[in-house]
Parts: sequence; structure tokens; C-alpha cells
Amino acid sequence: MATDYSTSPTTPKGEIIYGICCGVLLMLWRQFSSMPEGMTFILLIMNCFVPLIDYLIIPRVYGVKKS
Repeated sequence: MATDYSTSPTTPKGEIIYGICCGVLLMLWRQFSSMPEGMTFILLIMNCFVPLIDYLIIPRVYGVKKS
């Protein structure tokens, strides 16, 4: 489910950040929670942050200055 095209980041760097954050949040969830269905919640939480990751990681077009 983490690799679904409609909810995953569009750039390779964004995918790496997404995967690392999913892994860290899942480790924290398993360490401090007794609920076994943590991956579902982690995916929902990280899917909320995908637009922010895409906004921060989108590469600039060559020759275009930052306004």
C-alpha cells in the first residue's frame, strides 16, 4: 500500500524520505503501542504528508530562477 501511485511521492528523493519516515514511525509505533495494526495508521499519517514532501523536494526546472 505504501507504493500506491496515487498516494506516494513523485520524485526519487521524496520516495526515500517517505520510506524512511514510514519505517521510523512504524518502529516507534511498535515500541510504544500495544496495537498490532500500526502500519495502517502509519500509512494514513504519511499520506497526509505526501503533498508537503512533494512541495519541498520538487526539483527546479533548469534555467528558471526562484521568484
